[in-house]
Amino acid sequence: MKGHRLPTAAVVLGLLGSLTTSAWAGPHTHRTGPPDRPTRVSSAPGGSTALSGYAIQSTAKVSDAASAVSSPGYPATGWYPAGPRSTVLAALLADGVYADPFRSTNQQKIPKADFQVPWWYRSDFTVTDTEERTYLDFSGVISAADVYVDGKQVATTKDVTGAYTDHELDVTSLVHSGTNTVAFRVQPNDPDKNLTMGWIDWLQPPPDENMGIVRDVLVRRGGPVALRDAHVVTDLDVPSLASADLTVKARARNDSGAPVTATVSGGIGTTTFEKTVTLAAHETRAVTFTPSDTPGLRLTSPRVWWPAGMGGQPLYDLNLTASVSGTPSDTAHETFGIRDVRAPLNSDGARRYQVNGRRLLIKGGGWSPDEFLRWDRTYTEDRLKYALDLGLNTIRLEGHLEPDEFFDLADRYGILTLPGWECCDKWEGQVNGDESGEKWTAADYPVAKASMAAEAARLRDHPSVISFLIGSDFAPDATIEKNCLDALQAADWPDPVVAAASANSSPQLGGSGMKMTGPYDWIPPNYWYAKREGGATGFNSETSAGPDIPTLDTLRRMMTPAELDTLWQNPGAKQYHRSPSSTFGTLKLYDNALTGRYGAPTGLTDYVRKAQLAQYENVRAQFEAYGRNATDSSKPSTGVVYWMFNSGWTSLHWQLMDRYLDQGGAYFGAKKANEPLHIQYSYDDRSVDVVDNRHTAASGLTARATLFDPDGTQRYDRTVTGVKVDGDGAHTTALTLPASVSGLPTTYLARLTLTDATGKEVSRNVYWLSTRPDTLDWAGTDWYYTPTTSYADLRGLSSMAQVPVSATASTASAGGTSTTTVTLRNTGTGKTPSLLTDVHVVDAKGQPVLPVRWSDDEVSLWPGESVTLTATYRTSDLQGDAPRVRVSGWNARELTAAAG
Repeated sequence: MKGHRLPTAAVVLGLLGSLTTSAWAGPHTHRTGPPDRPTRVSSAPGGSTALSGYAIQSTAKVSDAASAVSSPGYPATGWYPAGPRSTVLAALLADGVYADPFRSTNQQKIPKADFQVPWWYRSDFTVTDTEERTYLDFSGVISAADVYVDGKQVATTKDVTGAYTDHELDVTSLVHSGTNTVAFRVQPNDPDKNLTMGWIDWLQPPPDENMGIVRDVLVRRGGPVALRDAHVVTDLDVPSLASADLTVKARARNDSGAPVTATVSGGIGTTTFEKTVTLAAHETRAVTFTPSDTPGLRLTSPRVWWPAGMGGQPLYDLNLTASVSGTPSDTAHETFGIRDVRAPLNSDGARRYQVNGRRLLIKGGGWSPDEFLRWDRTYTEDRLKYALDLGLNTIRLEGHLEPDEFFDLADRYGILTLPGWECCDKWEGQVNGDESGEKWTAADYPVAKASMAAEAARLRDHPSVISFLIGSDFAPDATIEKNCLDALQAADWPDPVVAAASANSSPQLGGSGMKMTGPYDWIPPNYWYAKREGGATGFNSETSAGPDIPTLDTLRRMMTPAELDTLWQNPGAKQYHRSPSSTFGTLKLYDNALTGRYGAPTGLTDYVRKAQLAQYENVRAQFEAYGRNATDSSKPSTGVVYWMFNSGWTSLHWQLMDRYLDQGGAYFGAKKANEPLHIQYSYDDRSVDVVDNRHTAASGLTARATLFDPDGTQRYDRTVTGVKVDGDGAHTTALTLPASVSGLPTTYLARLTLTDATGKEVSRNVYWLSTRPDTLDWAGTDWYYTPTTSYADLRGLSSMAQVPVSATASTASAGGTSTTTVTLRNTGTGKTPSLLTDVHVVDAKGQPVLPVRWSDDEVSLWPGESVTLTATYRTSDLQGDAPRVRVSGWNARELTAAAG
């Protein structure tokens, strides 16, 4: 999904988060004036207080001098309130200036000219005393800013430039007891010209290009000696995991004009340590504690951090204090995990990750923040829980490196992360040929190096972070690479560094071991099984079959009735909610395949139900193919990143769940493919394989494969007993379906079941297949897809009779969480199964209760069969209503049943 390949791409912009979920749905009551009260700054040595918010205004409407704007008592009349992390547009949306930009084409109506001039960000804070030193500490300014404190300029745009650079300004001489003011004059953003962030072809870009301040601005207090750069370098003994050496590092800085002797003391758990440091005036010295001088830093039987599903996620705390004459001067705190990550290239040149000595298949998704960079911890946590629910282990962040809390959550949940710089704008302007992104000037190199240093220092202690990708679509040249590697080394970066997410190399790092061969638009399910292009071999850093049409509930929320008519009736129509790219502007490839394989849609509801079926089979095939090939001796798959995990707005493509966290075919196809012990069909050789994603092996299993006409007539049945499979992603072939079966129609169903030694069903998987396969034109492969010359014939599914499915449900609530238990039963008297039967928990208005985590969903039941499912969600999301369950699906008669 890359702008560099787009013939007429409009490459756009973006960055981190701020504000809250409440601001996302639509306009709010307009508020004027500055935040209600100044931020009260802690006076404790080592105290760090984030500014609570700002008053913002366009410089086009402010004629007063900067010295006046940045002085206490300035009357910011008519200014807009903004949160502590807020782009300009995020604040205006929260203040009700514009209609919901996620609906229809409302965003197009927001005037871009308003954001082509600088904007003032102004905030007051109070200090009760001036005995301690005072610093401003911040990053996340998009794109640059002049900074003023109490009427005096303390930094210029040459000093504060680049979204990722970190800045510490000593303002001790300016602040006074009482109210003080800090003001930022923030410059407009252009990601082709500035080392910030861009949206590439992900979504329609925000009109303000995310200009603003999107990370916390901290007011730090301290004594004469400051502690900075505290971190822990861990060395875990692999493969025994029996011991680990910890090295504690920090810098002690004397900010006074006289020599000083400081004591630096600290602890990790029950281990304590202390050193005395003598510092000349304004001198900085490194302070290090090692196992050789502090034996307690050599841990026996350390608590090892593992990715989710492989073990626990224990974390350790480092606490440091610098004291002068027995008085605390500054403190530092870091949380870290003990684990080992390696990523060597295999014999095929593919990168293969190992955590704590165990190999794992990277199964991930590409992350998008909110389009307006509004940070919301709960919303982020909900999405990360979805990743775990899907059986994914990794999130890739191409640019858009989220705030610290994101990585704290990833540490807590055991989700691996692959951060890196992004493609197709200034970040790769020096190396990406004729694509957008200006060539670098001499001034850009130190900004890029400072950005790398700041992010390395911020991310290095997070056990969830397993690499940094210096390049995305292109690898860095020798100068950029050296600057980045020098910054990473200086920061004690502990993890593998990768040259690019594509199959490129750089002078020092060599080959990336990754591929970026697409696809990014529709291809058929059998594509994934070919060990070529984007198929299941090597490490594919971003790939999917493109469009992911949301549920009908979400479509009606994001588009007008007229737009919905166009959606299903006109494949060639430009879709605003797909992409600004000319390549991805329509749904033509997808819609042609939907019609060619399933038959022309007869209305919006039919279009959406066919879309869910198509997305389920395609996403399932993508993950199943990579899962099956992970332990192959020849050209194994080593990683796959679904492009994308989520979207930052209301989208028609690249998402496993939609903007409102509703789930459809793409979501449940991925969930099915990645279940712990899994039976699956292979489109390339008709084998029925069992994949064990657990660590432990399984034996005594029974695999059964049954083929049916769409009306339920059985045509083939085979059972194999005594199936066994090793763990850690191994697979075994239980049986192979015959090339032809007498009487089997062109469209048919395959039901696969796996039972354990006790007869309990541990995996069930249903496929809709055709005796006429999809045919790919491999020679016609482009960067974003491989053409299909003839489609599989799945039109026979339209002949399936509607069948009755009963639902009985009950709900139990405790501790703010509700669990609805639903039993579905196919009560039909014939032979026809209910295919891809979906259940939603809904409120009294019939709207989905979201987010929700289902034990399973979109299930297929033969007559007389039943299944019990559970759905877990926040009780408050019912808005006081009694829960109900809505049952629908391919051919189930829709019903809604009480679930109270």
